[in-house]
Amino acid sequence: MSDQRSPDKRSTFPLPLSSVTGGATRKPGAPAPVATPQTATRNASSAASTGTRASFAPAQPAPSPRPPGYAHAHAPSAPVAQRSDLMASEAVRRAMVGRVAKQGVKDGVVLGAMEAVPRHLFIEPALSAQAYIDASLPIGHNQTISQPYIVARMIEAMRASLPSGAQMGRVLEIGTGCGYQAAVLSFVAREVYSIERIKPLHELAKTNLRPLRISNLRLQYGDGMLGLPQVAPFDGIILAAAGLEVPRALLEQLAIGAHLVAPVGAQVQHLERITRIGKNEWASETLEACHFVPLRPGTI
Repeated sequence: MSDQRSPDKRSTFPLPLSSVTGGATRKPGAPAPVATPQTATRNASSAASTGTRASFAPAQPAPSPRPPGYAHAHAPSAPVAQRSDLMASEAVRRAMVGRVAKQGVKDGVVLGAMEAVPRHLFIEPALSAQAYIDASLPIGHNQTISQPYIVARMIEAMRASLPSGAQMGRVLEIGTGCGYQAAVLSFVAREVYSIERIKPLHELAKTNLRPLRISNLRLQYGDGMLGLPQVAPFDGIILAAAGLEVPRALLEQLAIGAHLVAPVGAQVQHLERITRIGKNEWASETLEACHFVPLRPGTI
């Protein structure tokens, strides 16, 4: 099937993996547009006033008055819409990010991304009052949305080698879940690929992310333990499920000098950061204790 689209047809979001593997490749020097916190907040405010979900419009990053690397997550010209749903408030997101920062996350780009993405849009309405507490929450199928601190900590660890404020290139997420972490990653990388093995969750993530129109994010239904060799190497890889060891296929898809961050273990788990230092050489370090759902092969 041709990948060309007629001029009057609008792209669907999130973009499918086939949009880069089955058609014309993007020319060097022309990275996909990245949504910025400014547009995210402006569109979230507009959506709140109409009762619809937010929309992330692609835009170029704007200078930030915050400390280096902190993505400014507010649009001064767009006040928060008045509505009974307190979860739409920027202040609620700022408070969440403040708690994350107090726990030790220092990367300003990560904190800005966390502040920009409305977490309550990825959670069942019955749990929306808990959307911004620092806890994991169920999303169905015995899976969870990770607690905000862990999301931020893992992304920060993956970005460890970058200069302050720099953006990553191509990253891979194993375990899309409801799509929240993928949305956060879209603020810190030019290209984001995310794999989910549970079909209903893959569809849920598409539903959650579609209104946001994030143009640098592509979702794939498949076995995350196999990765995506057709678009490797990756400048960073994050696993949202714990195995006894990291699959070899994922290690081989990591670019030299890049980091993979994953929970490792069974009953007792810890975050591990693995750095590829040569064609057949990797180094690992233990970061901290954690608890994740198990990493499993295949699809369901």
